Order: sequence, then C-alpha cells, then structure tokens
Amino acid sequence: MRLKNKTVLITGATSGIGFVAAQRAIEEGAFVVFTGRNQDQILQTQNQLGTQSLGISCDHSNLASQDNFTQKIQELSIKFDVIYINAGNVTHEAFGQWTTEQFDVIFNTNVKGPFFLIQNLLSMINPHASVILCGSTSIHIALEKSSVYAASKIALRSLAKTLSRELLAHQIRFNLLSPGPTLTPALNKVANTPAETEQLKVSIENLVPIKRLADPIEIANAFIYLASDEAKFIVGSELLIDGGVANL
Repeated sequence: MRLKNKTVLITGATSGIGFVAAQRAIEEGAFVVFTGRNQDQILQTQNQLGTQSLGISCDHSNLASQDNFTQKIQELSIKFDVIYINAGNVTHEAFGQWTTEQFDVIFNTNVKGPFFLIQNLLSMINPHASVILCGSTSIHIALEKSSVYAASKIALRSLAKTLSRELLAHQIRFNLLSPGPTLTPALNKVANTPAETEQLKVSIENLVPIKRLADPIEIANAFIYLASDEAKFIVGSELLIDGGVANL
C-alpha cells in the first residue's frame, strides 16, 4: 500500500497508460481523481475503477476547460499528493506537411495545458507532493515524423528541472517519466488502417533492443515508484522506461 491515504490526479486516464496507472494507484491505496474528454468514457472508467476514484471531464488542450476543472477541485476541497500529467497528443507527420493548427494542438495539449494546470493547482498541492510529467524516449532519438511531438516532450523535460528548482519552497518534486514504445490504443492514432498499425508495430519493435513494445503495466509500475515515498530523493530527473531505445 505505497500510496495509502494519498490523493492522486491522473490526466487522460480513460485508456492506455493513464487507465492502468489509475488501477495501480488504487491497488496501492490511493484515491484517484482522473480526467478524460469523453463523458461516456469517464462514466465507463468510473465504473471500472470503483469508489476509490472520481472522474471529471476536461480537455487539457483548452484552458477554459482546465479552469472549469480547477474550479470543481476547489469546490470539492481536494488537495493532491501526486499528480501525473499523462494526457497528451501523439500526432506524427512528415516535415513540410505540418499545419499551424496541428502544431498548436500538440503544444496546447502537451506543454501549455500541463504548465497552466500545475500553476492553477499549486495551492491545491500538498507539501512533499510528487508531480510526474509524461515524457517520451522520442526526445533522445531522431525518429522520423516526430519533430513537433518530440519538441513538445523535451519542453516537459525542461519544466521538470526548472519547476523543481523554482518550487523548492513548496516542497514539491517534479520528475519526467519517459516511456518508450508502448502497446496502447494511441498506436492506432499514428497509423490510418489496421494494416498500417501492424506494420508500424513491427517497425517499432525492430527499433527496440529487446524487440518488443512495453506493456502499459510496466510504465504504470514506474509511475507508482516515482509517486511513492520510495522516490522522495529523486528531484528534477528523468526515468526512462524504453527497453533500451535511448541508451543501447
């Protein structure tokens, strides 16, 4: 029960890594507040996670939506011990094909949203809290079509360092959790057809030294470690869970 009596926020937790992270946090004794954009998915996830969870609708690319979320948290008098900024946009596109609209959606979701969510929630974060930003092994490698996505994620690497320093007086530690290729529904968003998805999966597996994609539970277990007091001496760091992609 490494998160017993802790209140955890996980953004983008209606599927994939976020959902499994929410399950693991509950198993470890936490009460989990989670977000998603689709109200039906939130209700379905709420039923799956049970009474130790609370789902609230929020589009983290939209600051007005985040303001509404923050107001609800204030009204409920919730204070967080752990925040996992997991919601993100994984769009990939060849250089020369990007539109300004696509660019803005990625940076609004992956950088602007997280930055202002943390700023708005600052008074609702308990001392000694752990804030975990979702990075990507893409920031360490030159993967084709990942220019904008990787740029957005390396901005979070910077935030994990600068906010750790700037908010030392608040006793909040920030770290980056960077997954490698992981078998989640997000893979379908990168490819256009089932055949392309399978081809992409095989090509990605060939990039991973251990020749497989991560199971979401492996990323969730790393999240639990960073969220727990076991990691309380880890500040401003990056934890790579990528099967050796960045280092081998």
